[in-house]
Amino acid sequence: MNRGEIVELVIRRNNLSISELSRRLHVSRRSIYNWFEQADLSFDVIFKIGEVLDYDFSVDFPEVFNKRQVKLFEKTNYEIQEENDLKSVNYWKNKYISLLEKHNEILSDHSPVAQFMVR
Repeated sequence: MNRGEIVELVIRRNNLSISELSRRLHVSRRSIYNWFEQADLSFDVIFKIGEVLDYDFSVDFPEVFNKRQVKLFEKTNYEIQEENDLKSVNYWKNKYISLLEKHNEILSDHSPVAQFMVR
């Protein structure tokens, strides 16, 4: 069996329709059927399909998932985690600033000096 045929078999075993797979991958159904016929289906396509199916193709294609590509994948996950942490820091920083501004606004509304100036 070639790579495309193995990928097709895995997709069909996972009971995911070709229409649903094409929708999730943002490609046409025809593209997917063409992939099934490719003996040397690219790593990128296999990887994307694996993500959609939540399936690890490294068992089926150990030659495609060599150490260099696994390291690249791990680096990508690390970078994603780092990005999420940065987003989290920014979220809490913005939340803190917002609450501090509200706090200062309340204090200024109830301050004797502010009340004196309004009168």
